Amino acid sequence: MESGVDPRERSGAFWAGPLPEALRAIQATDRGRSDAEAGRLRREHGPNQVEVGRQRGWRLLLTQFTSPIILILVAATVLSMAVGDLLDGAIILAIIVASGGLGFWQERAAGRAVDALQARVRVCAEVIRDGREVAVPVPEVVVGDLVVLGAGDVVPADCRLVDAQRLQVDQSALTGEAFPVEKTPGEIPAEAPLAGRTNAVWMGTHVVSGTGRAVVMRTGRDTAFAGVAAQVGARPAATGFQRGLTRFGLLLVRIMVVLLAAIFAANLVLGRPIIDSLLFSLALAVGLTPQMLPAIVAVSLSAGARMMAAERVIVKRLEAIEDFGAMTVLLTDKTGTLTTGTVTLTASLDASGRPDDEVGRLARLNAGLQRGFHNPMDTAIMHGQPPPDEHLRIAEVPYDFTRKRLTVLVQDHDTRTLITKGALSSVLDVCATARTDRGVVPLDEIRDGVQRCFEELSAQGHRVLGIAVRPRPDATTATSADETGMTLVGLLTFQDPPKSDAAQAIGRLARMGIAVRLITGDNRHAAAHIAREVGLAGEPMLGADIAACPDADLTARIGDTAVFAEVDPTQKERVLTALRARGAVVGFIGDGINDSPALHAADVGISVDTAVDVAKQAAAIVLLEKSLDVVADGVRLGRRTFTNTLKYIRVNTSASFGNVVSMSAATLILPFLPLLPRQVLLLNFLSDIPYTTISTDHADPEQLQHPRTVDVRAIRRFMLVYGTISIAFDLAALAVLRWWWHTPTDVFRAAWFIQFTVTEIIVLMVLRTNRAFLRSRPSTTLLCTGALLAAVTVALPYSPLARPLGLAPPPLPVLATLAALGAMYVAANELTKRWIPPDRLITTSRSAR
Repeated sequence: MESGVDPRERSGAFWAGPLPEALRAIQATDRGRSDAEAGRLRREHGPNQVEVGRQRGWRLLLTQFTSPIILILVAATVLSMAVGDLLDGAIILAIIVASGGLGFWQERAAGRAVDALQARVRVCAEVIRDGREVAVPVPEVVVGDLVVLGAGDVVPADCRLVDAQRLQVDQSALTGEAFPVEKTPGEIPAEAPLAGRTNAVWMGTHVVSGTGRAVVMRTGRDTAFAGVAAQVGARPAATGFQRGLTRFGLLLVRIMVVLLAAIFAANLVLGRPIIDSLLFSLALAVGLTPQMLPAIVAVSLSAGARMMAAERVIVKRLEAIEDFGAMTVLLTDKTGTLTTGTVTLTASLDASGRPDDEVGRLARLNAGLQRGFHNPMDTAIMHGQPPPDEHLRIAEVPYDFTRKRLTVLVQDHDTRTLITKGALSSVLDVCATARTDRGVVPLDEIRDGVQRCFEELSAQGHRVLGIAVRPRPDATTATSADETGMTLVGLLTFQDPPKSDAAQAIGRLARMGIAVRLITGDNRHAAAHIAREVGLAGEPMLGADIAACPDADLTARIGDTAVFAEVDPTQKERVLTALRARGAVVGFIGDGINDSPALHAADVGISVDTAVDVAKQAAAIVLLEKSLDVVADGVRLGRRTFTNTLKYIRVNTSASFGNVVSMSAATLILPFLPLLPRQVLLLNFLSDIPYTTISTDHADPEQLQHPRTVDVRAIRRFMLVYGTISIAFDLAALAVLRWWWHTPTDVFRAAWFIQFTVTEIIVLMVLRTNRAFLRSRPSTTLLCTGALLAAVTVALPYSPLARPLGLAPPPLPVLATLAALGAMYVAANELTKRWIPPDRLITTSRSAR
């Protein structure tokens, strides 16, 4: 291959023209790449991935300085330096750079930690390398790879089909089409729209049923998916936590605008220099706005993700942690969560319900020779049995979720025979006769007996499938049209017993405020049996009832329903949407091909590492063990992460509000600026440092007991109550320093600087809990960081940095006075906590009822 030429640039309209021409354009064949070629292409052209919205490297660094307030402050500082105040301007710029650097370092470290965690849940593609089929991570797929596709696979790149057998692809993410599209090899006009290019498959789509092979034509940023992602920003819908932060941000903006204008105007009226007044006002605005919020949130979430990984929960989307903790309803299938997940074949029965070895033999031919979607039923059928001779397989009609059947054409003895296996109702739909001990009879003669047998077995907790046959002596192919006039030969029964601790886990989640609801495609009798075994009461709501129910009525009807049975993928999504309309925060556990829409629609999509690729890709959270106890452990850590993040938001907001109002009042009282702009910015920088360790803090048990969400009214109430206490003590300190000790300007500023910084650190330790602060110990990291920063703050006026910062050392009696005021401040906050708890433990209002 010609070195240095990107084969992706040659692909053009790769769906048009003969396949050999398309392959020549990318210098590939229909036999795949070698490992050496693939490695070289990957090094030359980068990984096969699309990243839109995620900032890295220098872009992430620049985002730390793009706030409008910061930009205006920098411009005003440069103007100040231009008119001669070089030292003041240089110090302000240094503090801005240090603050931005701290935020960059924190977010960068958090991003790397999450990348490492997500690498543990890899989505792979099957490709042909050096003539062998191997699994490679999707980012390692290169142009020219020959991809092998099957049900449940994600399409790793934009590809041209080489061959296909009843290949159905869901490409709704790209085209919005409601139903899967059948894909076949061939030639398509170059001008055909994307939805009409049926000889191609696209990154961002997934295989619903069938099999096929396709050559990769475009990867990564050159794919159609990348183009769509770039247009829409590739950002998922905002989580409840993100929406809460947005409301919180708007609250601060309104407060900031009013205060900024008032302070600036007041200073002008008092005859102070315009530049100094502007810099002071902007510095206060920076102090009020939580500049470190993105970094603090990122650090808290990534720390939470690491803790959750230790509990076998991998977080793919950090924002989902908060909604995980706020979850009020958990929808789950039974297999593997409520049951052991080990499916066993318990019996092969004839149509009358008697044991029949011939039914088992036919089932093994069907299960052992199918090449579509491998599933637990087929594994159970083949357990301990030798695989059938490959040469007996002639053709196959793969399973799909519409037919709910799998058909294989085999050479059975001297006759070519269609063997169909699937849900009993779907198999009966294509049968005209049944095999009995009296011979082959019309199906209608025994239908009622078969149905009674089915209901009895299902009520005992068995999963029941039907087996049917049809001789096709001269057939060489098979299609779904051949599934007619078949003969029912018998039933297969399977057992997947409930987990011994399932009821206990459901009770644990209930005590945490989470209602578990079973939603399954299984029949009503089997679903009701499992539900009773694990303590979920009530009659199941059936898929047919859901289909017949308008959306408004469905929302009203499902309030007390704990079991949904015989539901299809669309109905799962409708149930989920109706629960959300009732105000619930809904989690959904799914691991199958048909679970992808519900995983996308849920507030928290949860899958497992053994799930099909499309389910893992759609989920926000992946469990390394399919267990409700693991979910409960993850929820507990999600709530801890939320609680710690909320501590920063509450305490920082109230302290900043108190500081800004206090300094605003001081500008009217004092004949000089109470703090210089550089001192305000340094105060803001130093007091933010302990918050970077807030993610390590402990949470009280009562803070983790119930689902919670961001309540802006509660934050505003906290800010006004505890901010007012802060203002009172700030002004008391001002009065003592000004009219008792008669401190000079530089000493006053140093003392007030110490007062502001140290009391914010102290109040963080006090208001992080509803308990008396001595009864709720902060984490060692948080306590040590706070103590170190308090010591640094007190030492600054006595250090060589004092003069450049405009500080002078306060006398020891002044420091003693500040210490006494600090003790009274702690006492006032402790007393207030008895009547107005800092953390009002606002549980989420979004319940299922």
